Amino acid sequence: MTTGGYDPSKEPNNQGGEPNPPQGGYPPPPGNYPPPGNYPPPGNYPPPPGNYPPQGGYPPPPGNYPPQGGYPPPPGNYPPQGGYPPPPGNYPSGGSQYGGFGAPTQLNVGDAIGYGWKKFSQNAGVWIAFVVAAALIQFVINVIFGGFDTNELTALSIIGAIVSVFVSILIQAAYVRGALHETDGNRPSFGSFFQFENIGAVVVASLLVSLMTVVGFILLIIPGFIVIFLTWWTLQFVIDQNQQPVDAIKSSFRAISSNVGPLLLLALALVGINILGAIPCGLGLLVTIPLTIIASTYAYRVTTGRGVAP
Repeated sequence: MTTGGYDPSKEPNNQGGEPNPPQGGYPPPPGNYPPPGNYPPPGNYPPPPGNYPPQGGYPPPPGNYPPQGGYPPPPGNYPPQGGYPPPPGNYPSGGSQYGGFGAPTQLNVGDAIGYGWKKFSQNAGVWIAFVVAAALIQFVINVIFGGFDTNELTALSIIGAIVSVFVSILIQAAYVRGALHETDGNRPSFGSFFQFENIGAVVVASLLVSLMTVVGFILLIIPGFIVIFLTWWTLQFVIDQNQQPVDAIKSSFRAISSNVGPLLLLALALVGINILGAIPCGLGLLVTIPLTIIASTYAYRVTTGRGVAP
């Protein structure tokens, strides 16, 4: 019951007859209108969650924004903003000593044979020409120094045998030099096969290997094959690393004995390839001899970690 005083809260407003909100300092009744005053209240309260960078010195809320301070960045796919080391990846490895190309870390027989075929096919004309020239040179030497008659031992035949051995060593070294050019990424020309200067070391190393092989065959044959296998890369060490003969033989022993399994499989595969190459009147050797030299030199480079050109 009213006493007759005027109560403005009972006065209808102009929006539909509802009572006006109170005008005093007491709490307002529930409603969808904001309270009067300076809201939001001032203060250093934390901001609501969001994907914006933090504005203060407290730890940032979760989000994919880059860090703004010196603390480690949260997980995300954005690039680092400071001096953090790069994440792991398939960066190319450098082979500064060998033209900047990287080296396969493990020898694979199929890769070696495939590499030999690829490099041969890219420069087949030069390789075939060299194989033909080498065969002709050895044939001419045999004809000049007594032909193929080995029943009569004469001074001429002895000289011919010495010359033939010397030329055979140089031809073998030339094959290795050409294969090293290929693994360096340089297609050899015909003259590139003879670009080696340590001829004395080449000859001495080859003679020592031949002597060891003969002794091995005398000792029940099998040791001879073992010597041939373990001295396989002697000329590679002499020509590629300029090692002395005895050091090159030791290096070949160590390198091959460190990876016997794959290298033995590769050696057997290459022997089989050359046997197949010799079947059609020897014509296949024009392909299989270069392939064998390049594949074995590839294996040498991979095993010793010296790098191969793609």
